[in-house]
Amino acid sequence: MRLSIYLGLILIAVSACNSYKNKAIGGAQMWTTSADKGKLLDSTFIKFSKSNEVLPLIEIDTTIQYQAMDGFGFALTGGSAMLLHQLDSVKRNQLIQELFGTKKGIGISYLRISIGASDLDDHVFSYDDLEKGDTDPELKKFNLNYDTLHLIPLLKEILIINPSLKIMASPWSPPLWMKTNQAAKGGSLKPEYNEAYANYIMQYVKEMENEKIIIDAITIQNEPGNPNNTPSLLMTAVEQKDFIKNHLGPLLQKEKIETKIIIFDHNADHPAYPISILNDSIANTFIDGTAFHLYLGEITALSKVHNAHSTKNIYFTEQWTSGKGDFGNDLEWHIENIIIGATRNWSKVVLEWNLAADENFNPHTPDGGCTLCQGALTIGKEVKRNVSYYIIAQASKFVLPGSVRVFSSELIDFPNVAFSTPQGKKVLIIFNKSSAAKKIKVKEGKNIFEATVMGKCVSTFIW
Repeated sequence: MRLSIYLGLILIAVSACNSYKNKAIGGAQMWTTSADKGKLLDSTFIKFSKSNEVLPLIEIDTTIQYQAMDGFGFALTGGSAMLLHQLDSVKRNQLIQELFGTKKGIGISYLRISIGASDLDDHVFSYDDLEKGDTDPELKKFNLNYDTLHLIPLLKEILIINPSLKIMASPWSPPLWMKTNQAAKGGSLKPEYNEAYANYIMQYVKEMENEKIIIDAITIQNEPGNPNNTPSLLMTAVEQKDFIKNHLGPLLQKEKIETKIIIFDHNADHPAYPISILNDSIANTFIDGTAFHLYLGEITALSKVHNAHSTKNIYFTEQWTSGKGDFGNDLEWHIENIIIGATRNWSKVVLEWNLAADENFNPHTPDGGCTLCQGALTIGKEVKRNVSYYIIAQASKFVLPGSVRVFSSELIDFPNVAFSTPQGKKVLIIFNKSSAAKKIKVKEGKNIFEATVMGKCVSTFIW
């Protein structure tokens, strides 16, 4: 009996010693995607070390904190939803687990959907379509019928996998009878329908909630300066301010609807647009923040708006990859400018456009729908994962909602951004702009490690 007790104590002591050793050794997991596709979210382990070798140093200070993150993800367009929903149930469930699962999947935590059709639906529709010449200001014919075919059932399946997923909704156009040109493309909202349109958006939020789908945020108009999409709507800053200040804002407040109002949702070349709206003291009270795209302008415009109104949030809501693009060039540009650039400039959300398309970049609307928009997934006989899948995965898998961006030193050759997660993990995303492999050193508190980052590669470290 005494011998067995003694042996047991020895085993416990050895186990404790080994446990301490493992903790003392420690290290970071490194996940890499390369421009040449030689590595696609491949992982390796790097031990902490204390070498005196002089190397480019990225120093992380978790006591200097910036914005909290809501998440990373994609636009789930009507076309994306249709393609995914039409997969057989087994394949669809496996794919949803891969995309939205937080343990073995890539952990997509945020989606943007359209209020009515976007240009990546197979046809134009709203929730109150009428015969030409008819009007319905009381919205008696409002319905979500088309969305119940694919989008809503798919969202319900996704929410089973990831119940904490956040959803943003954006309109491309009001119902045509509300518009000055009575057409899907271009035109403006008739002033006499401001109240009806505010009720239209409110009704949408309520009907989605009835479907057990919570709309966390809405943007007022997708690309309000772009009349060339089908559908689309022109909306000046003055018009958007008036709509929020005198119609939508008071209505949502009266109805106790907590869905956030986000302005602009267009390119970074016009920061004056959102700033002018936020400068209005009444409109300001209804607004959560500003959304951006980067087809024009510089990513630093996000910080310009943040600095002008630092209590308001920043969102990055759209950037496409072309079906004629190059994997490596797109990987580099999007990681440096969107994943790293947008978050370093205060964005709490980063979304790519869009989740899925077929081999011919369908579906899209005729005469004004995007004809070369490549999905993160190509849905055909097989499912192909494209460059934006990896762009988002290099962040979404590791930077969980509630993570906080923290200080990391900037290096010209190694654009980077760092986060501290709610679980106490540290995450560093780096892009090596050189074509050659380079060795770097990372220091966070007492933790130091060295890593060789392949040329033209994005590497995410987590420890």
